[in-house]
Amino acid sequence: MSGTNAASGAAPCRFAHYFVICGIDTETGLEPDELAGENFEQSPLKRTFKSKVLAHYPENVEWNPFDQDAVNMLCMPKGLSFRTQADGREPQFHSFLITREDGSRTYGFVHTFYEEVTSPQICSAMQTLYQMHQAENPSSATPSSSSSSSMDSLASSLDEADSPSSSSCRSAACGGYDASRDTLYVSKALCLITPMPFMHGCRRFLSQMHRAVTAASPPPLPLESYVHNILYEVPLPPPGRSLKFHGVYEPIVCQRPGPGELPLADFPLGQTFTLLGVENLVQLFNCTLLEMQILLYSQDYQRLMTVAEGITTLLFPFQWQHVYVPILPASLLHFLDAPVPYLMGLQSREGTDRSKLELPQEANLCFVDIDNHCIELPEDFPQFPNKPEFIQELSEVLLRYGISPVGGASPTSVPTTTPGSVSTRHPGLKSQQSLRELEDDGRNGNLGGEQLAVLELLQGNATLERLQALAKRTGVRVEALRGVGGEGEGQGGRTAVEEEELRNAKLNVQLREVFASRFTTMFADYEAFVIQSAPDLESWLTNREQMHNFDKASFLSDQPEPYLPFLSHFIETQMFATFIDNKIMSQWEEKEPLLRVFDGRIDKARLYNVRAPSLRSSNYQRCTVLKESAQAIEQRLMKIDHTAIHPHLLDMKIGQGKYEQGFFPKLQSDVLSVGPTNNNRWSNRTATAQRRKDRHRQQTEHLTLDNDLKEKYMQEARSLGKNLRQPKLSDLSPAVIAQTNWKFVEGLLKECRMKTKRMLVEKMGREAVELGHGEANITGLEENTLIASLCDLLERIWSHGLQVKQGKSALWSHLLHYQAREEKLEQQQAESPVSNGPERRKSESSIGMPSLRASVIQDMRHIQSMGEIKTDVGRARAWIRLSLEKKLLSQHLKQLMSRQALTKKLYKRYAFLRCEEEKEQFLFHLLSLNTVDYFCFTSVFTTIMIPYRAVIIPIKKLSNAMTTSNPWVCVSGELGDSGVRQITKNILEMTFDSAFRPHTHIEAMFKCQNLGKLTTVQLGHDNSGLLAKWLVDCVMVRNEITGHTYKFPCGRWLGKGVDDGSLERVLIGELALPNADEDFGRGCRTPDMQHSPGQTRRVSITSMGGRGYKPTSAQIQEAIGEAVNSICKHFHKPEKERGSLTILLCGEVGLVGALELFFHNGFKSARLFQKTVFVWDFVEKAVAYMESADQMGDMQETAEPLGLTCVSLCHYVSAINSSPRNIGKDGKFQLLVCLGARDRLLIQWLPLLVECPVIQRMYEESALLRDRTTVNALIAVLQTLHDFPVTLEASLVKGIDL
Repeated sequence: MSGTNAASGAAPCRFAHYFVICGIDTETGLEPDELAGENFEQSPLKRTFKSKVLAHYPENVEWNPFDQDAVNMLCMPKGLSFRTQADGREPQFHSFLITREDGSRTYGFVHTFYEEVTSPQICSAMQTLYQMHQAENPSSATPSSSSSSSMDSLASSLDEADSPSSSSCRSAACGGYDASRDTLYVSKALCLITPMPFMHGCRRFLSQMHRAVTAASPPPLPLESYVHNILYEVPLPPPGRSLKFHGVYEPIVCQRPGPGELPLADFPLGQTFTLLGVENLVQLFNCTLLEMQILLYSQDYQRLMTVAEGITTLLFPFQWQHVYVPILPASLLHFLDAPVPYLMGLQSREGTDRSKLELPQEANLCFVDIDNHCIELPEDFPQFPNKPEFIQELSEVLLRYGISPVGGASPTSVPTTTPGSVSTRHPGLKSQQSLRELEDDGRNGNLGGEQLAVLELLQGNATLERLQALAKRTGVRVEALRGVGGEGEGQGGRTAVEEEELRNAKLNVQLREVFASRFTTMFADYEAFVIQSAPDLESWLTNREQMHNFDKASFLSDQPEPYLPFLSHFIETQMFATFIDNKIMSQWEEKEPLLRVFDGRIDKARLYNVRAPSLRSSNYQRCTVLKESAQAIEQRLMKIDHTAIHPHLLDMKIGQGKYEQGFFPKLQSDVLSVGPTNNNRWSNRTATAQRRKDRHRQQTEHLTLDNDLKEKYMQEARSLGKNLRQPKLSDLSPAVIAQTNWKFVEGLLKECRMKTKRMLVEKMGREAVELGHGEANITGLEENTLIASLCDLLERIWSHGLQVKQGKSALWSHLLHYQAREEKLEQQQAESPVSNGPERRKSESSIGMPSLRASVIQDMRHIQSMGEIKTDVGRARAWIRLSLEKKLLSQHLKQLMSRQALTKKLYKRYAFLRCEEEKEQFLFHLLSLNTVDYFCFTSVFTTIMIPYRAVIIPIKKLSNAMTTSNPWVCVSGELGDSGVRQITKNILEMTFDSAFRPHTHIEAMFKCQNLGKLTTVQLGHDNSGLLAKWLVDCVMVRNEITGHTYKFPCGRWLGKGVDDGSLERVLIGELALPNADEDFGRGCRTPDMQHSPGQTRRVSITSMGGRGYKPTSAQIQEAIGEAVNSICKHFHKPEKERGSLTILLCGEVGLVGALELFFHNGFKSARLFQKTVFVWDFVEKAVAYMESADQMGDMQETAEPLGLTCVSLCHYVSAINSSPRNIGKDGKFQLLVCLGARDRLLIQWLPLLVECPVIQRMYEESALLRDRTTVNALIAVLQTLHDFPVTLEASLVKGIDL
């Protein structure tokens, strides 16, 4: 009993937890492995059969329970394989890992070899199967090969040409099996299960165990001694130390990084780079960081594991948070259906072409074909920052180690076959020599009589250990304590294998340092943006979902411009969220190890002030610690810190486990099921440390939250529960598979809720109106990232539970099926002679503008007509963006899913799209996005041709609506203008509103390149004919693809001798509400943009008929202040987020309108029977006075600058008056203000106008313009505009020659 306790007490510090043997169970015989999906037309030697765990030691370890099904499945992922003497039988090595539900990992290392089948029942069963196969398939009586595919798959495809003689043997044996003539071999696996990935050490130990079985003479000690030693007497190396322990023939050294170093990673990164090449590997790394679905594909299990572990190792300080199965057993293939990010490895079958591989979803898939050294990337994702310089630095590191950065060559650094394994090509001369040395070695129990008794007495004695260490330090050679020399010593007394391991370890750490250095540079200031809002851990965990933990917008605004596309995506990932969670929790708990190392590095960099000067610079910073990191490893491996107890004789029954060459014996379980009594120093030390930990835990228990509760909160806080991250390997019942799929459905729904909520908060959560026009303060970059992630989620939902995959985009495939059905129905209805009653007239959504029908098919046709988009994934994303912009996404998807017969045909029962309640909730979450305005289609597809419909609506009196002139329009937007479009005369249409009142309008359709958000319309005519004067109410312009309608109010006359005599006007637009029956444009949900000054303002300020109220001087000054303030705010925004400056200058509450109010205050209005007087008349008279005064010489006495200002004002007014445009007097004043603001002349012109004697004739004494104090205040306010580069839209300054 005490032995068991001792073993369990020390197990967390043990090097290995289990030793496992898998193979054929002779009692149950040959069982076909249906789960592997084998073809029964194959020769029996090529089929796969069920393997069993034959033995494992010890029976169980408390904190790492033995999962028999999972271990068996991963030790022999394709079951047993058989061969005959005609086939190659090279032993193979591969690794695997098991991720438990709490996220912790256990590693397995497997050495697979072939053992002769001695059971006559198995041989005769194989013979019978072969004869049956021959009878059923006479044509396949002479197959080209008799080797089993499952074991070939373990071997790299490079090994196929290993044995040239094998082909002749095969032809002799005719590829068949005859029990009387052939020897049958079956695969057997030896496996070590360890808590840490000491891949090289385990590989060497297992290969020495196999060598002991196949060697001509028996090993120095029974195999039980070596198994017992590694299970119970070899500890894990302490952090920052190295450890030597002994295999059967040679010592094995492993080392563990220190607390401040990068964590342990023993898989050879050099091999990963050799297989894929630097360019591909950096792209794969990028996809992993952005949490895409990643599928590795190779014939060789070890390659799958090496690449998977290599990539996850490089993520430091982040950790992969989703499904991670580097080797996906054949029985778990349904897991590729998982609608979540995953990193999985799939074993390719011999001769299987990639094109034949049917994958459930590929829209967001990164497919890595390891054996063919190529990679298929998803569409449209941001590149890793400084990618060319990064690749250059990695290439230099590789070249220093003689590895080509291009990739595709066979990795020379790590042989595919197990090192030291018995091979027909390498006679074991050195092995025999080292065997003799070992038999002479006193430490391995090969002692006689008294010496053995003395050694057993001293076994585990601390004094002996100290003596041995002292002897080493002083250089005294004690024969009995001397270590084994090993084979083929290289420099420094190391063997060639050790040299290879050292080289791999140094290359590993240097490559990892280059990657780690990128994150240290990019996230050097991340702590400043972590939001620590909770007072304690409990309240933080309780409100985790509602809290903002990281100030993303501020962080992004602090980063160099080229980094933004990548960083804006990356900070939305689960791995980044978890990293920030760990940072926040570290104020109450011990720091997570990776975070501790990373923070240490940032502190060190700050100490040397590396970051400060390059804070916002995108200059590439190379890694500076390559040399030191490699030296640390070399020093540890050169100077061994600890040596484990040597294998020794155990208290075993005599005569059992008799040596028989080529056969792994049945081990004595009684000596291997328990560890030694608690007498060695490392287990004592462990027990003490454990007691200390227990005391600490008890002290802090009342301070921290109950662990179960915390775990529950943490699980809920993540987007997917931890049980979703890993498939359970041991239970594959239909109920468990159904439960897993149900969890996926719940997870997808939760993710949808989180994403839509985040999109809404980002759109609405800032100041509602920043600049007086409808742009919430979300960066275009962030918005684009969130929409891209919504597209990805929809693709994953649509690919969940697909019956048959068609095309790379599951959503677009479904849409095409829907389109085909609907078009077929339309055709049938068209052919049907039965009338469906009178066709309903399209309701008019507004005066003169026919409504656009909301149609899934119509939107699909728009996308299909876009030649710029070449792929199904691209079309699906464009369709989502268009539907989102039109506020129809939820409605369209509801329509798509309403065809239940189609959904049933395309999807399995457990699919998300067939879960009614979840589907309704999902559509509801998407419906919430209709509360904000997106321009995610218009702003992305900037080069496409778009049809626009323009409708000119005259004032409702019919007499004013008629015009004999030739009208024209020019529509301008943020991306350009349409050019002047002539409107055909006499296309006056008459429509009736709901009260049957007649309305007339002129309508024009034109097509031009995407104009973006519309800003202005220039409207004019040529003044020809008898009825040339035209009173226009407004112009409506609609984008016929997105349905966005803009209203451009006018309310003014166009014609000579009426109003201000204007023949053209520049109108400012506002986005109108869709489907509003009366006034088409009373604003929209996100605050509306400003528009052109309407009739009401003009009437009040020009006092036509005296209607409306006159604003007070305080209101006028406030209006000017607000207009200037809006322009200042505009320029303080990042360039990509600014709206239209034209709106802020000429809109309803723009600068021009505010200055007009100022100039109209106290303006002497028109008398009865006189023409209306305009502000422009005052400006013209003032300029005429200045010009005449200049000619008479009165201006010569004035100061020179004033004279120059006078000249500039006269020049600008003259240029405006001589312009070929007929823009009218108000239009001319507007133009003067805009040009004055642009060229910073307004504040120089104002004093001239104030000083001019004309002012006394045209303004009352109480006018603001005659009040010196007010004018000086106005000049001070306008002075602030001089800090900004005002640029004017082409539509405003067209035809002005200065």
